[in-house]
Amino acid sequence: MTIKDTPAKITNIGSMKAPSSLVTPIAEANKDVSNSTNSTKGTATNGIKIRNEDEPNNSTKTESSPRFVIIGAGARGYAYATTIHKLTNGLVSAVAEPLKFSRENLGKKFIWQDKEPQKGQSFLGWREYLDYEIARRKRVAEGEDNVPPGADGAFVCVQDAMHEAVVIGLAPLNLHIMCEKPLSTTLQSCLKMYRALKPTMVTNVFSIGHVLRYTQHNMLLRKLIVEDKAIGNISSVVHTEPVGWWHFTHSFVRGNWRNEQTSGPSLLTKSCHDIDFLLWMLCSPEKAGEGESHIPSTVSSQGGLNFFKKSRKPSGAGDATNCMKCALGDSGCKYSAKNLYIGPHRYSLEGGNLSMPVNIVVHDIEDYKTMDEKKAAMTRALEADWDKATPREEVAARQWYGRCVFEADNNVNDEQFVTISFPETNRPAKQVTFHMVAQTKKICERFTHYYGDEGEIYADGYKITVENFATGEKTEHDPKYVAGGHGSGDQGLTVQFVAACDAVKNKGWAAEQAQNNYIGCTLDEALRSHAMVFAAEEARKEQKIVHWPQWWSENVGDDSQ
Repeated sequence: MTIKDTPAKITNIGSMKAPSSLVTPIAEANKDVSNSTNSTKGTATNGIKIRNEDEPNNSTKTESSPRFVIIGAGARGYAYATTIHKLTNGLVSAVAEPLKFSRENLGKKFIWQDKEPQKGQSFLGWREYLDYEIARRKRVAEGEDNVPPGADGAFVCVQDAMHEAVVIGLAPLNLHIMCEKPLSTTLQSCLKMYRALKPTMVTNVFSIGHVLRYTQHNMLLRKLIVEDKAIGNISSVVHTEPVGWWHFTHSFVRGNWRNEQTSGPSLLTKSCHDIDFLLWMLCSPEKAGEGESHIPSTVSSQGGLNFFKKSRKPSGAGDATNCMKCALGDSGCKYSAKNLYIGPHRYSLEGGNLSMPVNIVVHDIEDYKTMDEKKAAMTRALEADWDKATPREEVAARQWYGRCVFEADNNVNDEQFVTISFPETNRPAKQVTFHMVAQTKKICERFTHYYGDEGEIYADGYKITVENFATGEKTEHDPKYVAGGHGSGDQGLTVQFVAACDAVKNKGWAAEQAQNNYIGCTLDEALRSHAMVFAAEEARKEQKIVHWPQWWSENVGDDSQ
């Protein structure tokens, strides 16, 4: 009997659980993953140190708890603040946000509760915070009594194009910094940030919002592939990011990330953490800061804006540029803003939803008491439109959620492929293909095929299936599923970052030790994954194959690979 004729033996390891409440700490959730794979207790499946049951409750707050300022109180800032508050020993001590509703919403929830904010807790923006902190430190240096404590770290969650100014502005304060992805919108901007941050790494830790590294699923997946070599040496990988038909229109046609000139290409703003994830799996050393990376040889890319453009507009829509005035607004177009935000779409007001995407369009939607009031507020927001006479700067400065998706000022790709090749050097040769696609039923539920010389792995964010060529055995791993942003990656990243800050502040750890053991990603790795995105975009636009070592030398130079 040949191997292929041998009936597959299926082994199931672990169980998938989806708690209704917020994710438990990554340390706790990881116990189930560790138990299912016989890994060492207290060590995460990607080599990152995690807390275990023998350590103190990591949500207990004390006077020495690490303190954090949230710079940018939008959806991302609020998500990180929630995890700091609920799942770590850290304290949200201040918020800097120009939008009053968002600033007060976060502050009342996590900082001053039902009281008025004290001095040093609420700021209209990051510059106001910076001025305050410089003055506060001067008061401390002069020996003034009763000076309130400052922050130990900052979560930078402002718009992408602002990251450079904020991070470089904060660098002299020597704070621990977690910057939302992407690092910045151009390679030169990323390099400026790298050079500003590098000297601070002697005493501080840094994290980038590459949350895919920190899900229970992906940590186990990396252990199986990199540490256990469950399918031998990798030959090739095919990874798909299905953005989702309505999610893409919300964020990348009507929303903040629709135009490359004001934000960046979609490969950067949507998929830079996918590129980072693939490099983490295939390029990075087994443990951060130890060993050699497997440096790629080439990168190529194809893609473009294929669907969300005027040539694809339904004829029935006529000359309408706004869904609220379109003949297809009530029926006939699934992208209708009326359908998506008012109803009957499942994530609309009528669908009972008051969170994303509804509260992105109307930030204070929960303050309206009745459904009629909510619909009226939403209607007003969706009716906003622009025409040919509107200054281009005014169009670019805001979001137009009622705009026809075929008449918007979007220009970012809705379809893209990236292929990265690795030569036979310190590891065997391999290739990876990444596919970002907008028109999907799945909403950001990534799936990946790994092909090795001893077997295959299929992973979909919920289950990991390993098949062995020689034995025909199939093993299914069900990592503990944890509800939360990016499959618990938002929570995992936050918990690990706070733990790293705590280790430096309260346990005498060197910053490099905390960086490698808790965060598991170096500043150099963060730069490399962003550089790969820019190299891929150059390859796509110029229709060429980029030779990575040469490109790195010419564009990055002496900065570390």
